[in-house]
Amino acid sequence: MMNIKTRSDKIRKILRMTFPNVKTQLKCRNPFELLVATMLSAQCTDKQVNSVTKELFKSLKTPYDFANASNKTIEELIRPTGFFRNKAKNIKNSSRILIEKHKGNVPDSLDELIKLPGVGRKTANVVLGSAFGIPGIAVDTHVARISKRLGLTKNIDPVKIEYDLMKIIPKKDWSDFSLQLVYFGRAVCKARNPGCDACLLADKCQYFNSAP
Repeated sequence: MMNIKTRSDKIRKILRMTFPNVKTQLKCRNPFELLVATMLSAQCTDKQVNSVTKELFKSLKTPYDFANASNKTIEELIRPTGFFRNKAKNIKNSSRILIEKHKGNVPDSLDELIKLPGVGRKTANVVLGSAFGIPGIAVDTHVARISKRLGLTKNIDPVKIEYDLMKIIPKKDWSDFSLQLVYFGRAVCKARNPGCDACLLADKCQYFNSAP
């Protein structure tokens, strides 16, 4: 049986061929908009977030706009994304910190990003990869589910999964690999009814090969 590194290399090759040009599905024009959109995407689909931000960014465009807006104003604009009170508070407070400590700019550092309220490693890695071209493995529900099914990790904690994948995926491919798993999860390896019969990775998948 091939070792995990060899298997992951074969998996990456197939994913690259299947999804050669991956990018975040969140629509944004700059790093700040991406940060806000990614914060809104928690427990919400990208499609719904894009619908909300289309109007949101007409009213509030910069950290200064969000910092000066009332919580109620932000809440009403982002309500359809769910958990809107908490998200509004975090976005407003993050905007204040960006102004006070970063001159209104989004930092291109994981350590600085995760200091912002409501920003965990997943959100930080999305911003780093998509806004700054800095490789990072963003572990969302798709990445967590599929990497476990494929046998690339035994963990369920997102941070532990991230570190497991970092050991076997070349750094330059971290961001693309995360996005390829997201695309793959939406198209084939779905949570409830994975399309195993039509899956190009089936012969390398522990989930498929362990099924009775």
